Amino acid sequence: MRITLHDVSKGRGGEALPRTSLEFHTGAVRFALAETEQRPTVLGLIASGRMRPDTGRVTLDGAENARDLRRRVALVDAPSVSDPHADIALAGVVGEELMFAGVGATPIHARRWLAGLGFAELASVPIGSVDPAARVRIMCELAVLRDSVEGIVLVAPDRHGGSPDGWWRIAGEFADRGYAMLVVVGGSAAVALERMQEFDAINASGPVEPLVLEEPGATPSDADDQGSIENGDAR
Repeated sequence: MRITLHDVSKGRGGEALPRTSLEFHTGAVRFALAETEQRPTVLGLIASGRMRPDTGRVTLDGAENARDLRRRVALVDAPSVSDPHADIALAGVVGEELMFAGVGATPIHARRWLAGLGFAELASVPIGSVDPAARVRIMCELAVLRDSVEGIVLVAPDRHGGSPDGWWRIAGEFADRGYAMLVVVGGSAAVALERMQEFDAINASGPVEPLVLEEPGATPSDADDQGSIENGDAR
């Protein structure tokens, strides 16, 4: 699976997101820089097929298919969209995500799931107080419980503080498991990732392959005409 953003932007004059081109694919982790409060979430929404850009196109394996992209790529921890309220106990967050995954979602199920992951002691802790690396591990593990998910767009894990080495290595582990991983970060985290070579951090932004147009008769993109978040599918 290869997701490519071809010169996308959002808002008048690119206020919400300036023109951006990037690519991420199965079995690799990439990071993309997005500054300001709004842009990381906007980039995450566009990269996961949940928002239509005002310019450019988003392709999945060379063709536009927003519905399939939404189904196969999870949007994780995006501020104001898919991030849980900081005061909610971790077990409550887990229970809700288990419900979305279609599995047992009672408080007992949630605590058992956390125990199986090695985080039983965090069940009653507000998620806003959970260590950033543990938060990323838990949120990503919950996202891939859904059978259709083959990729993750993780938004702004650096906003939770701490060193990037923990959550970046976790993102790399998911790539090693066969997922396509895109991590949207701010400037300071991007600099840290570029300087610390042991992270093997690769920027997703930059030159991309020439745009492959669909064959005649191909189904056009079904992205919503308003460019808004698809109802009921922010995750």
